[in-house]
Amino acid sequence: MSYSMCRFWAYDESKKIVDPHNSGEAWRLALAGSMAGGIAGFVGNPGEIVMVRLQGDFAKPPEKRFNYKHCFDALFRMSPPNVFRAILMNASQLASYDFFKAELMAFGEVPVINYKFKDNIVTHFTASFAAGTVATTVCSPADVLKSRIMNASGPGSTSTLAAIRLAMANEGPMFMFKGWLPAWTRLQPTTILIFLTLEQLKNGVDWSRSKGFTML
Repeated sequence: MSYSMCRFWAYDESKKIVDPHNSGEAWRLALAGSMAGGIAGFVGNPGEIVMVRLQGDFAKPPEKRFNYKHCFDALFRMSPPNVFRAILMNASQLASYDFFKAELMAFGEVPVINYKFKDNIVTHFTASFAAGTVATTVCSPADVLKSRIMNASGPGSTSTLAAIRLAMANEGPMFMFKGWLPAWTRLQPTTILIFLTLEQLKNGVDWSRSKGFTML
């Protein structure tokens, strides 16, 4: 809840800073997404770490436990990987959605079917489908590393560089894309539902404002 609410707010505010004239340039959208991801990742990090770390520590053998004293002891131990992953997710998912949506609407008529994309649910669905694929591919390395670090045990096991060196030596560079298809099938419906819902909410807010309801 805290992460999702924060990232959409931060993305809109970041776009006002890096793209004040709504040029829609890809690098500006990616920069705004990265800024939003960094902010939201930091805000959402405490809840995720407290849940995963405290629950998982008791399942380990006594000699491999981190033995957290309380929830605050584990609060920000995984902050850098989580924030980095959030930056990648928002730079790829939010920015690519805006980019694909703008490109589709500017494309003109689609050959054969003679269809022109407009600001409607077909365009929103198509852009979100493409954004989900981009986000899955960009975030796959970070997701793999994050999962391995969070499930690791023993001294030094939370080192990101150590995890990368070990995986590269044992599995090669393609280890970063292990589980891509399951990740895609998980993220794709979520991405589509998020943006379809977001667009309808935006339409609802615009309609409310047009009727004089200025609180929204």
